[in-house]
Amino acid sequence: MSRQELIEQIKKKKSFLCVGLDPDINKIPEFLRSYPDPILEFNKRIIDATQDLCVAYKPNAAFYEAYGIKGLQALIDTYKYLPKDCLSIIDAKRGDIGNTSDKYAKAFFDEQSGGMSFDAITITPYMGNDSVTPYLAYEGKWVIILALTSSVGSKDFQYLETGDGYLYENVIKKANTWAGADRIMYVVGATKSTEFTNIRAYAPDNFLLVPGVGAQGGSLAEVCKYGITKDCGLIVNSSRSILYASNGEDFADAARAEALSLQQQMQVELEKAGVI
Repeated sequence: MSRQELIEQIKKKKSFLCVGLDPDINKIPEFLRSYPDPILEFNKRIIDATQDLCVAYKPNAAFYEAYGIKGLQALIDTYKYLPKDCLSIIDAKRGDIGNTSDKYAKAFFDEQSGGMSFDAITITPYMGNDSVTPYLAYEGKWVIILALTSSVGSKDFQYLETGDGYLYENVIKKANTWAGADRIMYVVGATKSTEFTNIRAYAPDNFLLVPGVGAQGGSLAEVCKYGITKDCGLIVNSSRSILYASNGEDFADAARAEALSLQQQMQVELEKAGVI
């Protein structure tokens, strides 16, 4: 999905919601466990209930890799079920160099090889240019670089003074020399909303993938106040508050209700910003 296609979907759906597909076998409704693939069945029902309300889906690889071969097959089958009008993001947070990065990229971007061809992947930039460029070699694919996270440990490295600003600021400035805003996004946690003004000084046009709204306590209004742009420039992820809105047989309806609430709030913010 190109940048322009993403913007068009945001305007069409009046939403910049990303649904995180992070299925925990211990949290999904018990009745699903009788299905041949409970994780896939859970994901399919969540997707069916929310696809007209969101512009992206983001499976987190760890929630599939934890279950070995069966989990990997569930990830592949989930990828194949994703609607084509939504940005598909694999939240893998890979961060290696050279031939290793080539293989990671092949796993998630080359459908003939790995069974998947996601639109975007999250990357840890600690090893620098070598850990990012192998993914950019795939034409039309997005790289989403960790910049400033909501985690408690973000202060350990991301806020280190370098003599030329914080480390996270230097990550953004350097990464912007590798590709433009049509190929690179940044992860910025919703609980860091007051930092968005500063981040926009370095990444005025890049889309920001924003986790942390909902169960993690991030404020959608605050994120939009400081981070929204004329093209929206935001993809706000919600996982647990949507996935586990109910643990009964009505879980998909409850997930839709939660997604609809977020979409309606997003519509207000898009109108205020003049995006729609």
